[in-house]
Amino acid sequence: MFVSEIFRSLQGEGKNQGRPCTFIRLAGCNLRCAWCDTSYAWEGGREMSVTEVLDRVWLQNGKQICITGGEPLLQSAEVLELLKKFSLHGYSVEIETNGTRDFRDMQPYASICMDVKCPSSGERSDLSLLSRISPRDCVKFVVADEDDLLYARAVMSQCEIRGEVFISPVEGSDYRAIADHIVKENLPVRFQVQLHKILGVK
Repeated sequence: MFVSEIFRSLQGEGKNQGRPCTFIRLAGCNLRCAWCDTSYAWEGGREMSVTEVLDRVWLQNGKQICITGGEPLLQSAEVLELLKKFSLHGYSVEIETNGTRDFRDMQPYASICMDVKCPSSGERSDLSLLSRISPRDCVKFVVADEDDLLYARAVMSQCEIRGEVFISPVEGSDYRAIADHIVKENLPVRFQVQLHKILGVK
């Protein structure tokens, strides 16, 4: 599998925000979001076996794992093998995905955080995947402006989402305006500023 980096940090977003976590960032992505902050992971990476990745992770402290990208499910066979190994050793794993690849095979072993792409990203997610989100999973809308908020609201009204929903402003956008819109419209979401951007960590 092609790995961009493996590192320890605090989880900056989603349901595990603020928790110490070991990140496995896989290389390769099928989207080119306008505001992507990990474009260095679009391509390249170091080729590592599943065993090599496990060995690197076992040297870290803690049992909380986040597999991210890029788009990790482009390497779904290797990810599934990795998940099965983590499951045997009592790790808790979350997969961050852009919502363009089927994740059902992963759900017995990991929770899913599906990032639904809004108009400002210039990309689109497969909204049919939202029906496969379970209560242990979550959905995230990264929004830049009112158009993105209206899009998120429309998606939530059209699709039953059984997991928790987060709205996270793009860095540099008007955080207060986004928060005010959520309150005014009483959206069934949790507003969440990206913690890693505030702390200046990965």
